[in-house]
Amino acid sequence: MKERGIRKTLIGTVYSDKMDKTVVVMVERLVKHPRYKKYMKKGAKYKAHDEKNECHTGDIVSIIETRPLSRDKRWRVNEIIKRAM
Repeated sequence: MKERGIRKTLIGTVYSDKMDKTVVVMVERLVKHPRYKKYMKKGAKYKAHDEKNECHTGDIVSIIETRPLSRDKRWRVNEIIKRAM
């Protein structure tokens, strides 16, 4: 049996859950400023597939890379790490 390649996984916060079976996940990372050497937060938004519409705004989720599911979706929700209060 052929094994798949290693897929990227990211952890982020659900930014929007207004679409059907899709959530927008904000993934933040720290980058060092080239001149001032201070760390800054940079964020990127990814659209992820949520088959059962389980995720809600504020949840912390793990997303995994997958084949293209639509024009923008290339990720799917792997697991919900922490629910929003």
